[in-house]
Amino acid sequence: MADDEQQGFTSAEKAAMKERAAEVRAPKKRMTKAEKAAAARAAVEEKIASYEGADQEIAQRLHRIITTTAPELEPKTWYGMPAYALDGSILCFIQDAAKFGARYLTFGFNDAAKLDDGTLWATSFAITALDEKLEDQLVKLVAKAVGR
Repeated sequence: MADDEQQGFTSAEKAAMKERAAEVRAPKKRMTKAEKAAAARAAVEEKIASYEGADQEIAQRLHRIITTTAPELEPKTWYGMPAYALDGSILCFIQDAAKFGARYLTFGFNDAAKLDDGTLWATSFAITALDEKLEDQLVKLVAKAVGR
């Protein structure tokens, strides 16, 4: 058994937890709501810019789809990932492949997303490339997630 398995969390998971702790501890400057939103959006765009190769392009397109389809969502970083909140709760997030050594970027949803479809529904999607058809599907998925 590897050291990471014995300790319970992998080094990537520990790094994500440290990123989240830093997000929570970040100094709270006196800013207007608009200034806070602009700073959060800039942090998300900076995180996406740090992605490599196809993940960066896909994440930029996802960011555009999300912010255009559901402008009420609030961009912010969450465990070091671009995320989008509805009424303070993270609705969806973008996880690049490098985050946990995966072979694909993941677009995921949390409980706040209104994706329920019977007793079984998907809450995350692996994305390796996007075309117009898939972008249209993602627009519909984001709209459904926010309750439209």
